[in-house]
Amino acid sequence: MTEEKIPNTELCRLEVKGAVANITLQRTETFNALNDQIISELIELLEWTSGRSVGSTGELISKGGEPNIRVLVIRSDGKHFCAGADINMMRDGGSKTPEENRRDSERLDRLFHGLWSHPCFTIAKVQGVALGGGAGIVACSDHVIAEPRSKIALSEAKLGISAAVIGPYVHRRLGSAGFRRLAMLASRIDAEEALRVGFVDEVAESADAMEGAISKVISEAMSSGPLAVTSAKRMVAELDMWQGDDDSLRSWTLDLTSKMRGSREGQEGLSSFLEGRDPDWLDREKDE
Repeated sequence: MTEEKIPNTELCRLEVKGAVANITLQRTETFNALNDQIISELIELLEWTSGRSVGSTGELISKGGEPNIRVLVIRSDGKHFCAGADINMMRDGGSKTPEENRRDSERLDRLFHGLWSHPCFTIAKVQGVALGGGAGIVACSDHVIAEPRSKIALSEAKLGISAAVIGPYVHRRLGSAGFRRLAMLASRIDAEEALRVGFVDEVAESADAMEGAISKVISEAMSSGPLAVTSAKRMVAELDMWQGDDDSLRSWTLDLTSKMRGSREGQEGLSSFLEGRDPDWLDREKDE
């Protein structure tokens, strides 16, 4: 995918190789703290990759003959993943109107929701600290790999503010009791505890081991039908927000099962299994 097609950004960068995209935060002088500019750039890159994903287009290959995106990795340059929202940006909120502060919060939520609902399988590589909004990025990712020295905190209460914007996403990852405890204490937890409570999915001992773990997860995700991966994410979102009764829920799951089984991808997956061959999404990956 040519560089000319990628949005021009300063505080984060996007690199695309085949069906895998990498977004890297590179505001290292502030430990990748989230200010207005980097938030806006991340939103733009998330929307750009979402629009060019298999989950959005329904096609493995774009009209230009390039692979559409199936996996998105969130990374950071420097010692720390993300120190949270920029302290100066938050302090400036005291001089803003309620309407201006609301717009700032809406922009931040657009970042988190854009990652949480992204059609691709998303992976976060966490080194150093992930505080506040950084923990929100972690919570919104589908698979999180951390190094042993990583520290994660819902640190907002230490500053007398609320973890409300990241709250829905952390709640979904940790559950009610875990989110409540960490939001009230606002203390940093190490990688071992983060693994125990479900904030991260695996811990890798070194930088090389982290890259190996990322490659392994990418390979696993790429072996699944890409539309089935997106469907699974959307199914969970539907279940999270379901307000109907049990009978309507069961009916909805039957409709979804029938739809996926009869889809082109579903038929390709079932046929390839019965015929003892790789499905076309694996054949395409080998060709890249």
